[in-house]
Amino acid sequence: MRKAIELSIENVKRGGGPFGAVIVKDGKVVATGVNRVTANCDPTAHAEVSAIRDAAKKLGTFDLGGCEIYTSCEPCPMCLGAIYWAHLDKMYYGNTKTDAKHIGFDDSFIYDELELKPEDRRLHSERLLPGEAMKAFEDWTAKEDKVAY
Repeated sequence: MRKAIELSIENVKRGGGPFGAVIVKDGKVVATGVNRVTANCDPTAHAEVSAIRDAAKKLGTFDLGGCEIYTSCEPCPMCLGAIYWAHLDKMYYGNTKTDAKHIGFDDSFIYDELELKPEDRRLHSERLLPGEAMKAFEDWTAKEDKVAY
């Protein structure tokens, strides 16, 4: 946890956001990440996502079961989703999402939006060509050599 906090502090000094993350397996650091959204012009370059990408690459797997993540702040909805998709065993965090809100990183509107029906969200969306889109799902269902994830 101290390493994640240290990374967050150092990242601020280097012009990045105040977030750091560390992924550990069997007591050893596998990967780290810091917030590089503005530096990389990448809205998905959050500390947790960056650490997950690095860990998956280093371990050669998309399944990070057996690993734990230490993050300097309670994750945003995107990062929390990535943590679940990566199958990390446990998450530890320092600051809360309320702490983050107080310094201008307010993700509460995303959590609120997720509770709404798609047609009631601020992001306008419309379903198109569901019959054609279903073909890929049918192919996936029938595929015998698929790798489930």
